Amino acid sequence: MVPLQNILFLDIETVSQYASVELLPDEWKKLWSKKTEGLLRNKENQTVETVYERAAIYAEFGKIICISCGVVQVNGDQRKLLLKSFSGDDEKGILSSFCDMLSKWASEGNKYLCAHNGKEFDFPYLCRRMVINDVCVPAMLAISGKKPWEVNHLNTMEL
Repeated sequence: MVPLQNILFLDIETVSQYASVELLPDEWKKLWSKKTEGLLRNKENQTVETVYERAAIYAEFGKIICISCGVVQVNGDQRKLLLKSFSGDDEKGILSSFCDMLSKWASEGNKYLCAHNGKEFDFPYLCRRMVINDVCVPAMLAISGKKPWEVNHLNTMEL
């Protein structure tokens, strides 16, 4: 059983990099068309433009505008929830601030990250956007080559 105070709960909010498919630069329009080929297969009533409303869920076409985190502080029988959000238009700044906080928080003890569907969405999306923005991926998220039991990620979708 993981001690509650050793878990950092998080959620990310994402938006499309451009408000509509028409605003995409020409090169990005080609990339979006390529991406949507599979999405549009067997869907006669949808187009490249209509599926663009889902662009935010793809790290290549979206960006992070908010990362909210929470930890439970335990002191005897008392518990306190501490919350922190990183938000704004400067994605690189959001990611850098989050990484600094995460590295400090994870420096002591056996810490865990927890999110709803985090293993499939939040954690990989964070890492992709960090790479795109040239932000160093913190050790808690650098899981390449690790065995499943070596990864300190919890997923409420699996609980």
